[in-house]
Amino acid sequence: MVIGMCRSFRDRAFDRCYHCFPCLSDPARRSSLVLKVTLVMLHLVYVGILFLFDRDLIDKTKREPWYTALYLLLFFATLVQYFITSGSSPGYVLDAMRVVNETNVICKKSSMAKQRQPASSKNGSLPVEGCQSGRNFQGTDSTSWTKLVMDMYPPGTSIRSCICSYCNVEQPPRAKHCYDCDKCVLHFDHHCVWLGTCIGQGNHCKFWWYICEESALCLWTGILYITYLRANISRAWWNDAIAILLLIPLSIFIVFLLLLLFFHSYLILTNQTTYELVRRRRIPYLRGIPERVHPFSKGVCHNLYDFCCGGSNIYSLEPLPSAQELEEKSRPYTCLDVLTCRCC
Repeated sequence: MVIGMCRSFRDRAFDRCYHCFPCLSDPARRSSLVLKVTLVMLHLVYVGILFLFDRDLIDKTKREPWYTALYLLLFFATLVQYFITSGSSPGYVLDAMRVVNETNVICKKSSMAKQRQPASSKNGSLPVEGCQSGRNFQGTDSTSWTKLVMDMYPPGTSIRSCICSYCNVEQPPRAKHCYDCDKCVLHFDHHCVWLGTCIGQGNHCKFWWYICEESALCLWTGILYITYLRANISRAWWNDAIAILLLIPLSIFIVFLLLLLFFHSYLILTNQTTYELVRRRRIPYLRGIPERVHPFSKGVCHNLYDFCCGGSNIYSLEPLPSAQELEEKSRPYTCLDVLTCRCC
């Protein structure tokens, strides 16, 4: 009797909680929310214990408030960047296809309205912005997405080899189906568990800035912990024990973050993704290309510009390079190529 009442009370409490917070009813969203809360709590614990134990840091804050202000600014900026990145879209193929079809319909309506308008009329309606660029990007027939995707592949490529068996949609080059998100992602890099989202064309830049800020914050925090231990090693031993126990995983996390930052910086400079680098021999469009050849690289400067300044359109597609372009990229560098900045 008592057990039944407890179960009934528990079920009603869960139903009320799910009604107030619908995201908790989904196991995937619930686990993502738990991870986000855990990460925020870890940040608060590390910073809170530092200010609780280190009296010298409090005295320094009174003498030089700008130092602590910069540290707290980096702390809040890192958390904000984390939530921005976790809430951003990696660029799903279905969304790109929807944009293509909608822009194609708008262009068709605009062209039909222009045809109906008399040629001598000067006071017509304004043209649709981006229609010309959309026409060049999407095509003009009813199968604009299929035509657009097939134009990205070399002639003779079968349509069946480009269709995702899960989403039932044509995949452009460099796209891959994510089994965690159950969607195809443009320029798929990896699925980040801590962020709860995929990293792709739409949020790779945000992800790089997040790990950059997180690395700087962890380094600064580690330096503050080491400074505290060096100045207070002879005081209360339990304070030092807690600081050491927190510093050990922090040091491991710093090494991991720095390696991750350098790794993604290398990917950016060579215009690659983690999936393409790790599974190069299993990807059809990269099979047979030498390891040292990066088929999508446009040079260091162009790669950096596209990565930093090309985020305005997260649905831009990149065709496969032709055989002539691959042959040019595989040509060894010479002194003349260095002088002409071929690598840039």
